[in-house]
Amino acid sequence: MTVMVEHEGGSYTVEDLEGMPDDGRRYELIDGQLHVSPAPGYRHQKIALKLGALLDAHCPDELTVLTAPFTVRVSSKTEVQPDVLVGRHVDFTDKLLPVAPLLAVEVLSPSTNIRDLTIKKIAYERMGVVSYWVIDPQEPVLAVFELDAEGCYRQVAEVKADDAFDATLPFPVRIVPAELLGRLWENGAG
Repeated sequence: MTVMVEHEGGSYTVEDLEGMPDDGRRYELIDGQLHVSPAPGYRHQKIALKLGALLDAHCPDELTVLTAPFTVRVSSKTEVQPDVLVGRHVDFTDKLLPVAPLLAVEVLSPSTNIRDLTIKKIAYERMGVVSYWVIDPQEPVLAVFELDAEGCYRQVAEVKADDAFDATLPFPVRIVPAELLGRLWENGAG
């Protein structure tokens, strides 16, 4: 279950995050509101790992693929950790990405699905993340959102199970949602 935590002074800043415990939970800030999520489950982690490896294998040299936990901090009141992200190599520091990634991916969990489809989607849109992917590990389904000319997300694809998505942003790569589950899908657990 994701919890939104109130702060005595109104809103949190990234400095407040530095005092959070290292307890396996994910602590993120969106517009000064603290969101705390439990450690992700098996299916979630399997998909994030396999997707990160797939993207990394096709990633051009000028870009970098990372998996959570890695910080994207675009302001003193917004710091997120996408499950998978792609950014320009030159934009990264040793500790964080201080600008919007080119791609942010969230793998849905029972505790995060509403937030990932609403609050985080709006935050990524406002940041200017060109492509936002949301993966439901239960089906599995990949929903792809891309910024339009007005800077608003439009859903450009919804790809289920063994169907393929041929991404062009941020670089060409073919994604088959069921393949991200590996043996979980092959053994009929899908």
